[in-house]
Formats: sequence, structure tokens, C-alpha cells
Amino acid sequence: MQLTKWAHALAESLLADSLPRRWAHSQRVYSQALTLAPALGEDAELLAAAAIAHDIGYAQAAVDTGQHMIDGARYLRDVVGADPRLCSIVAFHTSSSWEASELGLEDALSEFGPTEPELVDAITYCDLTSGPVGDLVDPAERLSEVLERYGPEHVVFRAVSAARPELMARVARVRQRAEAVMAKLS
Repeated sequence: MQLTKWAHALAESLLADSLPRRWAHSQRVYSQALTLAPALGEDAELLAAAAIAHDIGYAQAAVDTGQHMIDGARYLRDVVGADPRLCSIVAFHTSSSWEASELGLEDALSEFGPTEPELVDAITYCDLTSGPVGDLVDPAERLSEVLERYGPEHVVFRAVSAARPELMARVARVRQRAEAVMAKLS
């Protein structure tokens, strides 16, 4: 619980006042991470910490490359000395690889590899089931909302469009894992 409390305080300090909508979203992502705890075992706290901190790269103090996933991971690594696994989950969440490719930031993203696919799947699930103001949403609807918000000329639109099949596959894998664990517990 120590890591989660630390990450929560950090994310709140960076997002709550200056980016309240982003903070509300991050709190829902965190809540979603807590629902996956039975399926993650000893990595549950790591995911919860990554979930609350996943969007700190939007904070002015963290902006570096303009790709919030890399910026958040760099802030965690360089400014606060966070666990490398936490930094990696933040760096690779959701459509990060596709955005990095669009922006020519593959080398910057590779600073945080290799990925842990099960944890990247989990953070992506949590992110895509959390709306922009903290509401619980359907992942397909969330992706449509992102595309509509950014528009076809934006890098996020292009990255999410390309990533969409894989993002939905990640969601499906997490749901399958969670259901299998719950069936064993029943």
C-alpha cells in the first residue's frame, strides 16, 4: 500500500488543481485497477500505483517531449526516482507505442522497455474503461470519444485509429483473465 499512497499523493499534487478533469479520470483508472487486484496477485499494488499516476505526463512540470506517456515515465524516473517497472507501465500505457512511432519517439520510449504485456494490458483496460471526467465507460465508446475529441489531423487520432484492434484485444484479454480468476474463487 505504500507505493500506491505515494503515487496517489504525487498524482494529486500534479493534477488535482491544474487539470481537474484529468485528475477525475485518473481516479477512475485507479478504481478500475483495484477491481483487477485478484487477477494480478503481487502486482496489484504496482498496477494501482501506475493507474493513479498514468497521466502525470500532462502536468506542466512533467512536459518534455509532448507525448504524455513518455513524459510521465521520465518524470517518475528522473524527478522522483520511481521503480523502473512503474515507469515502464506508465510509458507504455494504451496507445503509447503508436503515438511514439507517429512522433519519432521510439528511442525515447525504448528507455522504459521491455514491457510486461500483462501489466500493459491491465493499465490499458483501466484507462479505456474510464471516461475523461471519471465516469465508467465502454472501451469502444471511449475510443470513439477520443477520436472525436482529437480529429483526423491529430497524432492521437492517427495513433488510436491504428492501435484500436490491439487495444480492444488487450481489453478482451484482461476480461478473460479476470473472469477466469473469479471462476476459480467461486
